Amino acid sequence: MKITAQAVNNLRKTTGAGMMDCKKALVEANGDMEVAIDLLRKRGQKVSAKRADRETSEGTVYAQSFGRGAEGIIFALSCETDFVAKNDDFQAMGKALMDLAIANKPADKAAFDALAMADGRSVTENLTDLVGKIGEKIEVAQYTYVKAEKVAPYIHAGSKLGVLVVLENAGDSDYLTVGKDVGMQIAAMNPLAVNADQIDEATKERELNLATEKARESGKPEAILGKIAQGALNKYFKENTLLSQPFVKDPKKTIAEFLNSSNKGMTVASFSRVALG
Repeated sequence: MKITAQAVNNLRKTTGAGMMDCKKALVEANGDMEVAIDLLRKRGQKVSAKRADRETSEGTVYAQSFGRGAEGIIFALSCETDFVAKNDDFQAMGKALMDLAIANKPADKAAFDALAMADGRSVTENLTDLVGKIGEKIEVAQYTYVKAEKVAPYIHAGSKLGVLVVLENAGDSDYLTVGKDVGMQIAAMNPLAVNADQIDEATKERELNLATEKARESGKPEAILGKIAQGALNKYFKENTLLSQPFVKDPKKTIAEFLNSSNKGMTVASFSRVALG
């Protein structure tokens, strides 16, 4: 049967697929719109399966606080190439996913993937359709939802890196500006934890052992190896825990001191750092 331009256009509006793909699907479906939609979705599934083992090191990181600053969400929508990351459909999907996440507040990535979008189908199913349309692997990566006293987002230039900062004792301070500065610190310095208490015991033991062996190999007396190792561990904490790090915008202050100067007792409870590449 003859496939009209109007039918092709209607299918394109419904699925977002390219004009030629829509025409081909309608021809194969003998003009049946529903069959054509199913064919396009199956194409997306096939493309998705073929590209399942591809790396997705490009994309966009989204971070936003809401609920009067008491809630926050961060995630990455990842793809294979920067060209696709700048695609209008890809960017529209990312914004739609953030709106969906804010409305539903899924607890984890599995719950996020299962959320129903505007067409009643899941996030995963809609991403599969987008894979079929664009031709690259696309997925949600590293999703986090937090609820706290105050949450501040930070997106680094290029949108490949983002941070959510959870603040305590923010008081009447400009917590978004303070949080942005702390988020910039986390983005740049990539601390392992907020403070030494959040470093796991296995890591502490490893660092102590490494420092002890290094001191022993350099000929230090056995009696002082423990003291030397503890000093090395303290240095490790200073370099790798957020509150102890020198503030990149004012190295004379630690992050803990910067926060306290912004509002007495203000501190960071936790953070989420999401990076692509």
